[in-house]
Amino acid sequence: MNAIQKWEAYGETHHPAWLDSLRVLLGLIILVKGVVFIMDNAALQQLIMQSGVPFTSIALAHYVVFAHLVGGILIILGLKTRVAILFQIPILIGAIFFVNIHQGMLTGNGELMLSIAVLLLLVFFFFWGSGPLSADSYLRTHKDR
Repeated sequence: MNAIQKWEAYGETHHPAWLDSLRVLLGLIILVKGVVFIMDNAALQQLIMQSGVPFTSIALAHYVVFAHLVGGILIILGLKTRVAILFQIPILIGAIFFVNIHQGMLTGNGELMLSIAVLLLLVFFFFWGSGPLSADSYLRTHKDR
């Protein structure tokens, strides 16, 4: 058993139930952000254009919306949580360093603080796992059916 498998096994066996509610909240935040981006797609494309990668703004906007919608649902359910998180982390890093940081940290930028908090939670759940109240746990325990 290598180090990653040991870490995953520890995270799955030492997972308090309240962390599952935090995982669901994280998924809801990501899902709601995806819905907000759908409702105002022009604003999302404008943010991407201002970030310095204008030639891919439409494709990047579609990736962000799709990843937030599907990833948010998967994180809420606890289904393939680590895979969903892998698709979210680059988006949040981009949001922090290319979009929100230009608005300044001292200006009361709530979006920057939210992006940092979500990124930290994504990294935490990537290593810690989805927990006992998740679809992954259910599928693991009911594999014989």
